Amino acid sequence: MRLDLRLIAEMIQPGARVLDIGCGDGALIEHLTRLKGADARGIEIDMAEATEAVAAGLPVIHGDADADLAFYPDGAFDYVVLSRTLQAVERPREVLRQMLRIGARAIVSFPNFGHWQMRVKLLLGGRMPDTEVWSRPWYETPNIHPCTIRDFFALCAMEGYVVEKWLAVDDKGLSTPWKRSPWLANLFGEQALFLLRRG
Repeated sequence: MRLDLRLIAEMIQPGARVLDIGCGDGALIEHLTRLKGADARGIEIDMAEATEAVAAGLPVIHGDADADLAFYPDGAFDYVVLSRTLQAVERPREVLRQMLRIGARAIVSFPNFGHWQMRVKLLLGGRMPDTEVWSRPWYETPNIHPCTIRDFFALCAMEGYVVEKWLAVDDKGLSTPWKRSPWLANLFGEQALFLLRRG
């Protein structure tokens, strides 16, 4: 299972009700159901991946985070997960609002576009960088709203969300040692993970 999904799973309490938005093939759903007894389900925009998850017996529907979250009732879930998808949705602020309407907590992971290697590649090469996490050229990436760790902290403050926990990690799974400094984490963390609740 992908690194950020393993870290997300660690944040979720046993037996929780979980909605995984952009669940892909359902790896997190399967893990949470099997190991934590969670009532986990997913929504996935890619029909092939949604079909693969359903074929594996997982409760996944084909849907779009930008359009379909409004149909879920308030407080339907304990956790709503958005892993490596925030930068690909059309309206990230609205998606976050919906997540914290239908769930008590939101867990969001995203690639940190403020990482020093991204900055250096853009500065010296003058071209959109790719990394080990995102090894596709700019014209094939789904990213339309890239953000940094500092950008996300600012958005949470503006919207009044409480950051209960956050961490920055490299692609190998090592937590960066700058837990108390979003500025340093923004420079050295390749991926970010946030656990949020409403203020």
